[in-house]
Amino acid sequence: MRWSGVGDSLDRRGFLTRGLARALGQATTMLLDELAPVRHVRPPGALPEAAFVAACTRCDACVQACPVQAIQLLGPEAGMARGTPMLDLATTACVMCVDMPCAAACPTDALAVPTDGWKDVRLAAISLDETRCLPFHGVGCGVCARVCPVGETALTLDEAGRPVFGPDCTGCGSCVTACVTSPSSLAASPP
Repeated sequence: MRWSGVGDSLDRRGFLTRGLARALGQATTMLLDELAPVRHVRPPGALPEAAFVAACTRCDACVQACPVQAIQLLGPEAGMARGTPMLDLATTACVMCVDMPCAAACPTDALAVPTDGWKDVRLAAISLDETRCLPFHGVGCGVCARVCPVGETALTLDEAGRPVFGPDCTGCGSCVTACVTSPSSLAASPP
């Protein structure tokens, strides 16, 4: 018996083999995502961690395409992720290029320009250390809110001048690198 699909025909064995391979592939990706949690902030448009590490060819095209050289390659200490791109947002913020040249330069699907642009991109989770943040000690500042490229829906100041992160924060790291305290009162971690 022949099974016919769109544009090709499969016998029962081929049909079952493809279905099983697809199911195992999805299950493996889900399991690896659970076992290999994200440890690095990845460039925009990155696949989930396990799939990203598997798909990335370590070609460094994204590194070369980044206009501010915010993307670095992981070293040997990263194990299987060695040579994959990451963002060190404590050093250099992502400038949120409209056309995402880093993702567009990727020859695989490890990085892909999201269809909605920056709308649903979350590079990192930004945390605030209130013990270092000046407004929590009665000193006015607000630098973080002034440099935020997204605006008030991502970062605003409350009535006491303290930073408050909103739902549209992309985790670009602009606030982290602009913070006037040393070390920065703000930190970025994988989402």
